[in-house]
This record gives sequence, structure tokens and C-alpha cells, in this order.
Amino acid sequence: MRFGTLPYLLLVLLLGGCAGGQRPVEPTGVTIDDSHSSRAHSSRVRFLVLHYTDEDEATSLEILTGPRVSAHYLVPRQSGRDLGAPRIYRLVDESRRAWHAGASAWAGRSHLNDSSLGIELVNAGPDRTPIETAPTVAWAPFPDDQITALIALLRDLIARHDIAPTNLLGHAEIAPTRKIDPGPAFPWRRLYAAGIGTWPLEADLARYRRLFAAGPPPLATLQRALAAWGYAVTPSGEFDRATRGALRAFQMRYRPADHRGRPDADTAVRLWALLARYRPEALSDPALASPGSLSAVTPGVTPAPRG
Repeated sequence: MRFGTLPYLLLVLLLGGCAGGQRPVEPTGVTIDDSHSSRAHSSRVRFLVLHYTDEDEATSLEILTGPRVSAHYLVPRQSGRDLGAPRIYRLVDESRRAWHAGASAWAGRSHLNDSSLGIELVNAGPDRTPIETAPTVAWAPFPDDQITALIALLRDLIARHDIAPTNLLGHAEIAPTRKIDPGPAFPWRRLYAAGIGTWPLEADLARYRRLFAAGPPPLATLQRALAAWGYAVTPSGEFDRATRGALRAFQMRYRPADHRGRPDADTAVRLWALLARYRPEALSDPALASPGSLSAVTPGVTPAPRG
């Protein structure tokens, strides 16, 4: 085939512009040259946030592909699927900001949509609300094969984005006054056994059980510890809504058998053990380093309700 002179010259110019990593002329009228790449960069993603959908798969897909809310990934229940590999839906490219976290905060950062990937799991959640009657609420389980698929996804995301163990979070942890997902039925300990996320060491638990044998620390000290772990809690000494929400979220993850959001010694034991393992610098605060040496009620501070 013979090329006419003008089309042939245009083709040569186009191919020449693509050589050496250059792109053709952009709509802006400039040429972007990709032939030199810097090594001084990292992922914008700092957090992975887990949710449940509170809906079935079809409804979850309909909602998450609509105009109001989204997530980067949706992990369906895998049972009954005749597939060669588990299916996970990618709904938003990782380079884009999904609308999953809402008003949120963790470890001094806020608006976590900007720095997180959202992962939804198809799960029905609690059978009814309010969950203040926690011992009588039935929570939908997460099937084993669904969690197996999630673990595979998380391993890939953690490796590619260099996610710290303390930055794998539930929605309830970053928005504890608004959200309860993924709930107390979610198997955080199974994830930890797979090398994902956080869990206290038995030796640290034993040490802090001795320290808190007489009871929990003053509420203001417990609030300082919650804030040091990452929750948006102010050490006021008042048992406010933010403190109760943070305690409930913490207990759902690390002590799901009792997640009423009440301060107690067992919660303090787990919280301090986690600080000792993952945030030891926080224990340089004298109030957190020797919490057992403080009186049960600090003068001028409203004590936490018991029970």
C-alpha cells in the first residue's frame, strides 16, 4: 500500500512523538514526556476501611454504583459460586476518591475518604436496633470463604500501598458516634492470624491485668489512652457520646462478647496492651505509663457510670 505524502508525514510525526515515552499532543496543547520517572514518591493511600453493606448483593451493587455512596471494592458472599476463583467487585479505581467514610477521623487525620480505600462486605449486620441491647442482638455471620477472599485482597492492598497494621480499620473506629460496621461478628482475630491487622500479645495482657486488678483507670486517663490509640476523643473526664462510641467500637473489635461501650478494667487491659505493642511512644505520657497508680476518681472529674 502506498501512502500519500501528507498522511505519511503525519504518521511519522505521530510515531516519533510517541517514541521515548512521550504522549501525543494533549488537549491542552502541550506534550507530556514520561521518559523520566522519579523514585521519590509513595502511595496516597494510608488507610483501609472495612464496612458491611446491610443489604444483599444485588442491592449492594445498586447502591454502591449509584450517585450517593461508593466503595473501591465489594466482597460478596462466595458460597454457591461455581467460579475458578473468588469474585470481588472493583467499583472505583484505587487512584480515585470513593465516598465511603463520610465524616471520619483517626490518629490525627480527618476526612479519610481522601487517604483511604473503602472495602464493603455483603452482610446483613444486626437483626434490629438499637444495639444498646447488645446481648440480645443477633448479628449476621461472615462466611469463611468470604473472609478468605477478603484476606487475599487485603494482602495485596497492604503490600502495594505499604499499609501499617494500625491503619486497617473498621468504619465504626473512624466514625464511632455514627457507625457500627463491620460489627462484633467480624473475625478480626482471624485476619490477625493471617498476618493482617493488630492484636495484643498475651504477655502484655497478663502484665496489664495485674496493673488494673483493682479496677479501671480514671475516665480522663482512659480517654487519653483512647486518643493515643487513634480515636477522636477529648480527655475531658466526662462520659460523653464520643467516648461511649469509641469504647463500643474498640470492644466490638477486641472484645466482641461485651460491647456496650462501658469503661471497665478488661477494656483498659486490652487498650494498654495494644499501646505497648504498637504505639509504645504513647506510654511516655506519665498518665498512661502508670495508670494504676492514680485514684479511681480524679477530683473535679465526673466518674464514669458503672454496669
